[in-house]
Amino acid sequence: MKQKNTYIIDFDSTFTQVEALDELARISLQKHPDREAIYKKIEDYTNLSMEGKLSFSESLAQRVKLLEATEDHLKQLIKHLKKKVSLSFSRNAEFFKKHADEVLIVSGGFKEFIIPVVSQYHIKKENIYANTFVTTGDGKIIDYDHANPLSEEGGKVKLISQMNLEGNLYGIGDGYSDFQLRESGLIKKFYAFTENIARESIVKRADHVTPSFDEFLYVNNLPRAISYPKNRILCLIVGEGVAEESISLLRKDGFSVRHKTTFEEKYVADVHMLLLEDGVKIEPEQLKAAVKLKTIGYLGNAKKLDTQACTAMGIVVFDDAKNNPRNSNFIPKRMIDFMNTGTTYMSVNFPNLQLPRIDKSHRLIHIHHNVPGIMAQMNTTFAEHNINIVGQFLMTNASIGYVITDVNAEYDQQVFKSLKKIEQTIKFRVLY
Repeated sequence: MKQKNTYIIDFDSTFTQVEALDELARISLQKHPDREAIYKKIEDYTNLSMEGKLSFSESLAQRVKLLEATEDHLKQLIKHLKKKVSLSFSRNAEFFKKHADEVLIVSGGFKEFIIPVVSQYHIKKENIYANTFVTTGDGKIIDYDHANPLSEEGGKVKLISQMNLEGNLYGIGDGYSDFQLRESGLIKKFYAFTENIARESIVKRADHVTPSFDEFLYVNNLPRAISYPKNRILCLIVGEGVAEESISLLRKDGFSVRHKTTFEEKYVADVHMLLLEDGVKIEPEQLKAAVKLKTIGYLGNAKKLDTQACTAMGIVVFDDAKNNPRNSNFIPKRMIDFMNTGTTYMSVNFPNLQLPRIDKSHRLIHIHHNVPGIMAQMNTTFAEHNINIVGQFLMTNASIGYVITDVNAEYDQQVFKSLKKIEQTIKFRVLY
C-alpha cells in the first residue's frame, strides 16, 4: 500500500515573499520618530533566528515587544500579504486545491494574518499551525500565547513530534526552524526554498535546494502549472557590455542566468537561451552542438548570425537591427515572452505569432518543416490519444511551420513521443 505524503510548508519568506512581522512593523511604526532604527532591530532579530544564531523564542519576544501594533494594523498587513504570495506558489494554486488534505502550513508567525492569506489557496484552517497574539480590549497587541509550542525554540520539532503523523513527511522552508525538522529525523527530506532569500547556513544543510515551488513539484513528480522549472532553464548572456537591465529582467523571471565574456564550451550543450552583445559571433560548430537552444536575443543586427541555420534547428531569433537604446529591455522581454507563452512576435526568422496564455490547459509547441499534411498528422495523433484541443494556432513561412496547441490538462503523456516522431518535426516541447 502506497504511503501518504504530507507537505509541511513554512509561511514567511516561503509561502510569501516577505517576513510578515517585519512588514507589520513598517505599518505600525510608520509615524514613529525612530522607526528606521526599530525596523533594523526587528529585521536583525528575524535574521539571527532564521540563521540559528538566536533562539526563536527570544527573537519572537523581542520583535513583538517592538511592534506597537493593533488589530487595525493587522488588517492592513493582511491586505498587503495577499499581494506578496510567492509567485511560484501563486501559479500553482491548483496543486493546493487538489492536495488540500496533504498540505500543512507550520509557522512561527501568527494565525491572525496567516489564515486569511493561505485560505485563498484552499488550504484547510485545521491544517494551519502558528502562534496567536494576545490583545487588550481596545485591540492593542501586547503579547502572544506562550503555551503554544511554536513560540518556543525548536517549536516545529515539538509540534510535529506531538502530532504523530504517518507516511512520508517533506519540509519546505527558508530558515533554521525548518531545517530542525530534518535534523531531528521527523521528516524524510528538507527542501531549502530560495525564491525569496537564500541563507547559506540553511542551503548547505538541505537535502535539495528549490529555487521555486515549481522545482519542488518537478523533482517529486507532482502536478504543476509549468512543465519545466525556470531555474533549470540555462540563460547564457555573452558580452562585457550587456546592460545590467537586461540581466536583471531575465534573472527576475526565474531563469538560471550566467554572464560570460565569451560563449564558453562547457555551456554549449546545455544552454536554452542566449543573449548576445552586438558583435559577438557564434561558430557554426557551436550552434550545431547547442541542441537544447530555443531562442537567441541579439543586441544589434542579427545578420552577424546564421539565422538560416537557427531556423533549421528551430531556434527563434530576436534582434534590434537599429541598435536602439531600448534593446536592453526590448530583446530580453521578447525572449521571456517566447519562453513563457510561445509568442514569436517580432522574431527575425520565425512566423510571427502572438497569443495569450489560456488557463487550465497545457500548451504544446511543435516546430516542423513546412510541408503539406503535418497538421492532419498532429490532429490524428491527438484524436488517437483522446485529447481535447482547447485552442490551436498555426503560422508558416517559406521553410517552417510553427504550431501551438492548447489541450485540456488531463492527458496521456505518451502523446509527446508520438508528436516527436512525426516526420519533418524539428522541435517539440511542452511549454506549461
